[in-house]
Amino acid sequence: MKPTLYSAWRASAPYRVRIGLKLKGVDYNYSALDLVHGQQREAAYQAVNGQMLVPTLDLGDGVRLTQSLAILEWLEETHPQPPLLPKDPLDRQRVRTMALIVACDIHPVNNTRIGKKLAEFGIAQDVVVKDWIHTWIREGFDALEPLVAAHGKGFAFGDTPTIADCCLVPQVYNARRFNLDLTPYPAIVGVADGAAAAHPAFQAAHPNKQPDAVPA
Repeated sequence: MKPTLYSAWRASAPYRVRIGLKLKGVDYNYSALDLVHGQQREAAYQAVNGQMLVPTLDLGDGVRLTQSLAILEWLEETHPQPPLLPKDPLDRQRVRTMALIVACDIHPVNNTRIGKKLAEFGIAQDVVVKDWIHTWIREGFDALEPLVAAHGKGFAFGDTPTIADCCLVPQVYNARRFNLDLTPYPAIVGVADGAAAAHPAFQAAHPNKQPDAVPA
């Protein structure tokens, strides 16, 4: 039985999991949610994921996995090839650090529900984008750039994809979506536009390739 991934085409967290599933060669069904119109808060999905967030990976028989990083770690443990974490404990820590800069320090304060709450406070959308979203991406990328420059050899860490790339590539997509100048981050851009862009798993996981993608 194939798992079902509850996803939204350009949301960062399910984008990470799609990359991981594709890298591991795990086939899955795709169930789309419209986050802008609040489909994730409807009773049907609340029964699937009480937190009402994406992604959820439904394995069947009532087993449902949530939280993108936890799902990626589960994939690594249950489908060890190809590995998404290095063998050396120190290297594994470095990869997790890269991933968590994105998943914990950039993404949570920039997601859809935060943007809606800022709008409720009367903050203009152009201010949200320029002074809010850009700020947190820059702070995260300022920390991430030297790590990728020091440890990357095509991908964020070394010459094969890791969990760090699963997080980094969607964040670069978001940065471009909100027109952030990425000139100060050549190592990060080099990964996203180089080895990752050429890899079939990253290509297949791209938002524009998803069944719920909205044409520009």
